[in-house]
Amino acid sequence: MRLARLLVTFIATPALLYAQAVAAPDTNYTYTRVMVGARDGVKLNTVFFVPKRATGPLPILFVRTPYGVPGPNYSPTRGYAELHADGYIFAMQDIRGKYESEGTFVMQRPPRSVDGPRGAIDESTDAYDSIEWLTKNIPVNNGRVGMMGVSYPGWTAAMGMLDPHPALKAVSPQASPSDMWIGDDFHHNGAFRLSYGFEYAYMVENAKGGSQFQFNTYDTYEWYLKLGPLSNIQKNYLKDKHLPTWDDFQAHPNYDAFWQQQAMKSYLTRVNVPTLNVAGWWDQEDFYGPLMIYRELEKHDVQSKNFLVVGPWRHGGWRGGPGDKLGNISFGSATGEYFRKNVEAPFFAYYLKDKGSLAQPEATLFESGGGGGKWRTFDSWPPKDAVTKSLYFHPSGLLSFDPPTAAGVAHDSYVSDPAHPVPYRHRPIEPTYYPKGSGWGAWLMEDQRFVNDRPDVLTYQTAVLTEDVVLAGDVTAKLFVSTTGQDADFVVKLIDVYPENFEPDYKLSGWELMVSNDVFRARFRNSGEKPEPMVPGRVTPLTIDLHTQSYRFGKGHRIMVQVQSSWFPIIDRNPQTWVPNIFEAKDSDFKAQTHRVYRAGATASRVEMQTVRP
Repeated sequence: MRLARLLVTFIATPALLYAQAVAAPDTNYTYTRVMVGARDGVKLNTVFFVPKRATGPLPILFVRTPYGVPGPNYSPTRGYAELHADGYIFAMQDIRGKYESEGTFVMQRPPRSVDGPRGAIDESTDAYDSIEWLTKNIPVNNGRVGMMGVSYPGWTAAMGMLDPHPALKAVSPQASPSDMWIGDDFHHNGAFRLSYGFEYAYMVENAKGGSQFQFNTYDTYEWYLKLGPLSNIQKNYLKDKHLPTWDDFQAHPNYDAFWQQQAMKSYLTRVNVPTLNVAGWWDQEDFYGPLMIYRELEKHDVQSKNFLVVGPWRHGGWRGGPGDKLGNISFGSATGEYFRKNVEAPFFAYYLKDKGSLAQPEATLFESGGGGGKWRTFDSWPPKDAVTKSLYFHPSGLLSFDPPTAAGVAHDSYVSDPAHPVPYRHRPIEPTYYPKGSGWGAWLMEDQRFVNDRPDVLTYQTAVLTEDVVLAGDVTAKLFVSTTGQDADFVVKLIDVYPENFEPDYKLSGWELMVSNDVFRARFRNSGEKPEPMVPGRVTPLTIDLHTQSYRFGKGHRIMVQVQSSWFPIIDRNPQTWVPNIFEAKDSDFKAQTHRVYRAGATASRVEMQTVRP
């Protein structure tokens, strides 16, 4: 649909493919569509909107997207209201191989080598060639360009920084993936993100303009469980049709050269463009990416042009709307409006228009907690004065900052059965891009009490807090585990448990809100490239990155940690026996196994988190 392409350009989330309303043409802008030639002769479909009442040359804001560019009925006042008020030329482009652009689409096309053959192309060269055309051919532009975008368009913006056109003066990669095997859309620490990976690949690659997989079951938990081994997707559903990305998933289960050459980390050493990195604390798709990009750029930021903003948002949630609430959790202020008006607009105005003085702190982060929160600024992230505290697992489900005094190999255990995996959110679980609405966008905010009675979930919680605990920095799980099998996944969730009588909003009484979480596939504990089976019964240390957070556990709340070994179907089922490639596992490979989590002496499992004084 035309509007689907229109909206997805700026929101950058395929979930909006099903918006219905169509706006009237915007009388404030003239609309132009052109085919811009890249250096290899491929032509890229590009549109731009020029303000009719411009009193002088204006900079260009440029978005490159795989989700389709808008048509003449689009208005930059939607999604870009604050930037529209400042005055910009807005340009959008279908990346090669998508919608009206020529060429072949390659998911996360790897950047070319700087010393590679002449004429090689990637998203960086396409951005360069397009900026060259835009600055020479769009009337009344001032010769300066800013790139921005959310999700995949955020990644293309980041790619534009690698070998930037001289006119590219500011870039804001927002929710950009940076490593699809370690922590973004398709895998987390080697664990395959099944439902999202399959449904996204199908939507983007089944047709040039995109299409949705048609499930015959409303609850996709049930559909994926009945699916059986992953090989049945090709055998029973795709059949003779091949999706390039699904083929890549099957062929590259490990962190081999295929994934490594896509990963952004090694390319960020040569970036010198002012950068505004934007992330959401509850981004269900790409939280790892923007934080990694920020941290890698920071190593080389001698001119203090690298900035970080993180708010209480889902994937792209800052792009439109007030941002005062996500799911059932309120934040006490319009955080999205604040970002767009007080951070994003001044950033681009300063670098593209010489307007104002840049008062942007190094890091601007929203500290959530207790059904509210506040913006805080820092000279670095994590803060230099952060202190690491450990929350230790104790008997009877106790969680405490005090280390265990018992010696030996005390442990808790549970049986993980691939035939009955733990759901990752409340059932029924709609398709990710369900046209009538899906809980996908806010699933990280869901009340975790729905798994409290499962015997395959270990739960530890503190006593009621007598003072605030302020998390400000990195969160890391240090587990000591064993299994009767040869492989296992371990999911760790750090949770804020609301008081049983929560007066600000009684409906949240007892709510268990995930603050940090992730999954780790134990076969990759020593190497992502060369997986190894676990030795049955052997105590095995695992370090799991739970990322970073700015969060206040309020007085009267409790802190909880849950440990489990399935998170279905966002994560595929681990057979728990040894198979070199889980995509080739058979039904008979999936076995229930007993896992132990140790909590004493030298094997004291814990969650470490950086904190600052309340």
